[in-house]
This record gives sequence, C-alpha cells and structure tokens, in this order.
Amino acid sequence: MQTNIMWTGLEYDSMENCLVDTTEKGTEINSVIVGTYGSRIFKVEYRIRTNPRWETLFVEARSQHSDQFQYLRLESDGQGNWQSQGKPAPQFNGCMDIDISITPLTNTLPINRLKLFPGTSQEIQVVYLDLLEQQMVPARQKYSCLSKTSYQYENVPNDFEAVITVDELGLVVDYPRLFVRKASLNSNYLVNNIIGKN
Repeated sequence: MQTNIMWTGLEYDSMENCLVDTTEKGTEINSVIVGTYGSRIFKVEYRIRTNPRWETLFVEARSQHSDQFQYLRLESDGQGNWQSQGKPAPQFNGCMDIDISITPLTNTLPINRLKLFPGTSQEIQVVYLDLLEQQMVPARQKYSCLSKTSYQYENVPNDFEAVITVDELGLVVDYPRLFVRKASLNSNYLVNNIIGKN
C-alpha cells in the first residue's frame, strides 16, 4: 500500500509532501519539507526504512537552512543498536525509534510498532533529531493509547504533552498547535528515492 500525504506545519510554517510505501518487506518513507522558522527558510528531505514490525532500520536526511547544509545517516539493527555515518553510536543504545521534530510522520513509527490497546501506555527511548538546530540526542517519550485513533504523547523530560489523532494506518491527522493533515490519497508512484540509494 502506498499513501501520499500533505501536512501543514503550524509552528514551523511548513508544507510536507510525504510518500509512505508499505509492503510485506516493511515500510519506506520518502518526504520533502519546505518552510520558514523565525528568519530561516529551510528545506529538508528525509528517508526512513523499517522492517515489517515497524522497527526503524535506516534514516537519511539532508537539510539546508541559514546558509548551511547538513547531512546525516543512521542505521539500526532494529534492536536499539545504532551506527551514525557508518560508525558505532553507543549513545543511542536502547533507542528504538526516530523522532524528527519538524514532521508528524515519526509519531507513526512508535504507534505502529507498539500496537498499544486502549487504556495502555509505554515509555520509550528515541533518537531525537532537531535538524534546524543541528541536534541529535537520545530522549524519553511516552505514548498512551486512548482509542484506536487517539494517542496521548508525552515528552518525559520537558513535561510536554499532546493528544494526537491518527487514521487507521497510524498516520497523523491532527497534532494540536503543531501539524494538521491537508490531504491524503492512495498512490502508485514508482519510488525514486529523493536522496539516493544506500
């Protein structure tokens, strides 16, 4: 199944065109985001690959803003062991998911991986990527399932929380004050990775 989604970023004044391609081998996400934040104009391209259990295996991102280019590449065995730019990254040991701050797509990764039932919750470790500030750090988060289409998200250290609405595929429809989905359709593109083959 392939889904093409457009999100508007409210805080980042951004637009995202995201292609989610799920097969029996796993899911591949290719996306482009453009927007402004403060006095910055930015463009971000990212690619994420998971296995069929929605365990993240590969992340690649290229960003341009403030007269700077940034490129990063992360790989995982799906069990919380990571490499960054091809070198071991033990600081991320135990992190199962990726959280890219300027997209709601990465909320789908733990939602679909955890498969929580209503009334249950789980705390997780993620690799948090703030591409506009060029930060990459481990972070603790908590997801609580309120219903099949509603999750409470908590950033444990900062006491930030929000109730996120998703569709039947776990893709964000509304993330209050941050993101709202403008369009979603089934598509059949021949995927040509926006960044390049790994």
